[in-house]
Amino acid sequence: MRKILFSGLVLVLIALDQLSKLWIVNNIPLGEVKSFLPGIFSLTYLQNRGAAFSILQDQQWFFALVTCIVIGVAIYYAHKMIHGSLWFLTGLLLIIAGGLGNFIDRMRLGYVVDMVHLDFMDFAIFNVADSYLTIGVIVLMIALWKEEDGSNH
Repeated sequence: MRKILFSGLVLVLIALDQLSKLWIVNNIPLGEVKSFLPGIFSLTYLQNRGAAFSILQDQQWFFALVTCIVIGVAIYYAHKMIHGSLWFLTGLLLIIAGGLGNFIDRMRLGYVVDMVHLDFMDFAIFNVADSYLTIGVIVLMIALWKEEDGSNH
């Protein structure tokens, strides 16, 4: 039952990521910034041909290879630990969904659609899949810390 739920959640998260990107592409011109929650964040449409902070521009095959390896490892551990810690599985679920969300963009478009611009700080513009990846890594670190600490019940 956990495998079905896990797989279903991954698909739902990927769909949310792809739908948010589709909405941005269809409603905001490339490079334009539209206020969403003033003082918190705005929406914009950028085409990121690199990785985080636009590093390694136009290295799509490198990103595809790294993504396949990371997702492959995450799927392996998710399968192996499917009845284990929910923290661990949640972290893996978010990493898989985020990696696949951006992978779909890279393979389909040749770039990743980014859209979230934080108004209160100077930070890279990111997307929903990037949020999944960031939160997934944090949750996975907590799960590993809890396991190492022996408090993973």
